[in-house]
Amino acid sequence: MADDRTPSMLLSEPQMASSADTARTRLATRLSFFAAGFIMACWAPMVPFAKANLGVTDGELGLLLLCIGIGSIIAMPLTGWVSAQVGGKPMILAGGFGLVSVLPALAVVTDPLLLAAALLVFGASLGAIDVAMNVHAVEVEKAARRPLMSGFHAMFSLGGFAGAGGMTWLLSREVSPLTGAVCGSGLGLAAILVAWPRLLQVQGGKPPALVAPRGIVLLLAALAAISFLVEGAILDWSALFLLDRDLVEPTQGGLGYTLFSIAMTAGRLTGDRAVQAVGNRRTLLWGGLLTVAGFVLLLAAQGMAALVGFILIGLGTANIVPVLFSQAGRQTAMPAGLAVAAVTTIGYAGVLAGPAAIGFVSHATSLSIAFWLLAGLMALVPICSRPAARL
Repeated sequence: MADDRTPSMLLSEPQMASSADTARTRLATRLSFFAAGFIMACWAPMVPFAKANLGVTDGELGLLLLCIGIGSIIAMPLTGWVSAQVGGKPMILAGGFGLVSVLPALAVVTDPLLLAAALLVFGASLGAIDVAMNVHAVEVEKAARRPLMSGFHAMFSLGGFAGAGGMTWLLSREVSPLTGAVCGSGLGLAAILVAWPRLLQVQGGKPPALVAPRGIVLLLAALAAISFLVEGAILDWSALFLLDRDLVEPTQGGLGYTLFSIAMTAGRLTGDRAVQAVGNRRTLLWGGLLTVAGFVLLLAAQGMAALVGFILIGLGTANIVPVLFSQAGRQTAMPAGLAVAAVTTIGYAGVLAGPAAIGFVSHATSLSIAFWLLAGLMALVPICSRPAARL
């Protein structure tokens, strides 16, 4: 019978502890998460400039931006297959170097086809580092024998804040998009270079077959898709929701997502201690219930009290995805690298398809009903918390 474990899983416990549970590998993992979030967020403030360079409509720009998602979905399963053989290090480096190389090109491309190609590579690089850094994080966490995943994901959120805030500040100071992109790439490259020698090195093993997700992995992937769907909906629709209900002035439309992001980051920075204290099942249970309560408050409360709902949603969802990734790395139904890739890919599909689905439901009914449906979907997380946490 073929052994489905990853090469790192075949190491003895003493070998794993000495090679993975070190301050160096934890630092490398944090830097990888930070760099991915930072470079990804640097692109967001550059989008209007890219649109101006091309002279395209909103619809045409939307089609071009789909290339990021297409590139990511292509790269994620391949990265899982590679990581299941040799660990996450090679693909962390490939994805990181790809991101920092392509970002400056996004600032100057004036041909739609060239931008589509650049965005495809950008998305593939993002998908590669996303899967690989989570595979690496799983190995480091398993060796440490204590929760670390929430803290790693918090670094991604902090990188996002730093990237978007830093690039916005540079552009507001009338720095050119190219100069800003080069600065962003330089900082991202520095993080990757510092992480490089500290990343966990795994010996090559027997290549696992590319298999469809099965068993517990399907459940984990489905719950991840729901959680990612909520994050994407809050990002894309929270401002319109607040304006539709006359809860804020038009200039304050971003307040809901800002509160959500702050709460999520705070929840992840303290999440490892919380998970260690209550366990994975209770983290999923109470996180899901808190998220549902946030939606109920957001939809039922009046005035500024409704904004507290965004805080509850951010706190509730903060540690759900990290726990799901940890569980994907610990299960034995399929190789850990492939399982993490499956959870990431299916979860990312929720980010891509979710906001569009919310738009269709909102058009047919109302945005409030669409948000009630999100609350109903999130209720599946506490309902499924026991089987999802069982290994």
